[in-house]
Amino acid sequence: MPRILARVAALIAVLALLFGVPWWTIIGSPELPAALEVLGTIVFAAAVVVVPASMILGHGPWQRDVAAKIGDLSLGLIWLLFSLSILGNVLRLVLALSGVDSAAGIVSGVVLVAFAALAAYGMVEARRVPRLKELDVVIPRLGAGLDGLRFAIITDTHFGPLNRTKWSEKVVEVVNELDADVVAHAGDLADGSVAKRAQQVAPLGKVRAKLGKFYITGNHEYFGEAQAWLDHMRDLGWEPLHNRHLPVSQGGDTLVFAGIDDPTGAASGLPGHGPDLPAALDGVAASTPVVLLAHQPKQVKQAAEAGIDLQISGHTHGGQIWPFHLLVRLDQPVLAGLSRHGERTQLYTSRGTGFWGPPLRVFAPSEITLLTLRNGK
Repeated sequence: MPRILARVAALIAVLALLFGVPWWTIIGSPELPAALEVLGTIVFAAAVVVVPASMILGHGPWQRDVAAKIGDLSLGLIWLLFSLSILGNVLRLVLALSGVDSAAGIVSGVVLVAFAALAAYGMVEARRVPRLKELDVVIPRLGAGLDGLRFAIITDTHFGPLNRTKWSEKVVEVVNELDADVVAHAGDLADGSVAKRAQQVAPLGKVRAKLGKFYITGNHEYFGEAQAWLDHMRDLGWEPLHNRHLPVSQGGDTLVFAGIDDPTGAASGLPGHGPDLPAALDGVAASTPVVLLAHQPKQVKQAAEAGIDLQISGHTHGGQIWPFHLLVRLDQPVLAGLSRHGERTQLYTSRGTGFWGPPLRVFAPSEITLLTLRNGK
């Protein structure tokens, strides 16, 4: 009982902060007509109830997609408004110290205009077909026969309550135009059951790759049907790298693609789930270069200890909605891009191809990634 009360108290405190700061910045502090102040207060009060209720109905045991769409969008918008309100109050302090009259009214207007502009931009950015990000990655141990291998990456598609079947088809078109040798999906495929999301995922069955298509689980698969998604992706022609590896060969040289489960799999209750790098590398010769698919960037610590050449991760979304990236960095060593860890290991962290929850991306654009592997010789 005390634990439940503590959680309720924490939720109330978070809601009070998330909604209270914007209310004070826009409604409570400026000198507004009484009717506008009352109307604004009613809107904020209603939102305080609607957001948690719709999130629970949408993402709790009931899994109501309509509620999830309302809750997700509302949560993203209030986070953005809260962040802008914090900055607005800093501006208000500067204006007040500078002797500017009506600082509260000016800040209220600035925050509202900035919010409207960023919300519109964020929704367009989230729903667009991701931009292509191309990068050469040097793997010194890569054989000459594999030099120039084209490796396409999608991740964090998060097919969910908002039907994105057409978007999925367009993503597949872009990937196929790359004429990649290998394509990988680095986890967080969908939110919900196979039965509910199969239509959106179906276009992935048309992805083409010359040497292999590989898939691993992310943390969100373990909120639902991880094993079912592994099986479904196999049915669509992808090779699930569930703590295992597969070699690809070209020109007499070999490169191993290995994959491990997301760390949340260990507590999922599913037999055999959870990251197991030794199992994934079992039988791999020490001289063979390895590309590891591991959903979370922080899994690179173990990868570096094992001498992995290149780890591919997603999970961070690049922060997705500014300034959430500051919180992401508290949990992950890297936000996005190519980084080096230890003597041999490199990590490429994708900002993700889709979005989770709020259909917003603010200063964190999505991507489809094409890595060209080079041996540097």
